[in-house]
Amino acid sequence: MLSENQIYLASRSPRRRELLRQIGVKFNLLMMRETLGRAIDIDEQPLVDEAPSDYIYRVARAKANAGWKRIMQRHLPVLPVLVADTIVTVDGCILGKPRDNAHAEEMLKILSGRTHQVLTAIGVGVKDDVQMRLSASTVRFREISEQEIRSYLVNNNSLDKAGAYAIQGMAAAFIVEISGSYSGIMGLPLYETAQLLAETGIEIFQ
Repeated sequence: MLSENQIYLASRSPRRRELLRQIGVKFNLLMMRETLGRAIDIDEQPLVDEAPSDYIYRVARAKANAGWKRIMQRHLPVLPVLVADTIVTVDGCILGKPRDNAHAEEMLKILSGRTHQVLTAIGVGVKDDVQMRLSASTVRFREISEQEIRSYLVNNNSLDKAGAYAIQGMAAAFIVEISGSYSGIMGLPLYETAQLLAETGIEIFQ
């Protein structure tokens, strides 16, 4: 049975689950699947001239709406739905999850020796009311050799990570400095998440 102090987490990311558990949030996974087993259709292609912040807000809001569609379809108890989306941006270009290892290698070469931004948009929705927050962090990479990139890709799964890397893994050895939210770079900024949940009536510290 679900309690009133619980939420749905509409995400497959194990990192987001881990982060929510760190701050003691009780949640149930909301698996984003249609009745016939197809993934719910969310357009994650950037629009022409769409700013990274506009893009990520749009995708996160679409995920929240899809989450409520899922709840209504399955006649689930009405609880807040938490969604999140993370992208890496450099020179105004959006780097999402790589298509394959070749694409991941291309992304890491772009990030090598440069500073990039990590944007994570989160939303907490109750029916059609979705409150949003944006976490923006800056990360600077050292120069990474081609051999290091290949070794990293062999030893790590980069295909489910924006920008093809995870700050909490081996890629930490590439990072010279960060400015912003460590948990936001991981995929769920806990400060903003706690704020939104509190506004929904779910207090972490009681």
